[in-house]
Amino acid sequence: MKSNISLIGMPGAGKSTIGIILAKNLACGFIDTDVLIQINQQKSLQQLIDENGHLHLRTIEEHEILKLNIGNHVIATGGSVAYSEKAMRHLQKISCVVFLDVAFNELKKRIHNYETRGIAKAHDQTFEDLFNERQQLYRKYAEIMIDCNNLDQEELAIRIAERIVGI
Repeated sequence: MKSNISLIGMPGAGKSTIGIILAKNLACGFIDTDVLIQINQQKSLQQLIDENGHLHLRTIEEHEILKLNIGNHVIATGGSVAYSEKAMRHLQKISCVVFLDVAFNELKKRIHNYETRGIAKAHDQTFEDLFNERQQLYRKYAEIMIDCNNLDQEELAIRIAERIVGI
């Protein structure tokens, strides 16, 4: 079994919250790559996008993920990680990649700050366009897909742990 678990999925899927619960349940560390980027860049994700564009944020995200050399951690990734084949291959090498699959309508209820949340998207890209574009990427790289609809965060963390241990 790989020693890390990486959570991928759309903004609002619950990667950070579920990741913290999962790390606590499994007695391991937790890293949120969005927070890592903000610490290392000394700027918010939205500031990075505003100053240099969404593709620049994706480049920074790839760089931070390629630097990860850890064990026994849950890694909550940024939603745009799946655009980088290099980053995804690295995550597959060091972790079990879990896609948190949440229905579009549920995500729409959760995301109220789409334009200011620091989402790496094209300027005129709608949330639905982004969702449709990313779904195929998440499915391409996921080793495990978890249907997150109709379950609370505690139940999801338990379900992920059960699936990981069962590998």
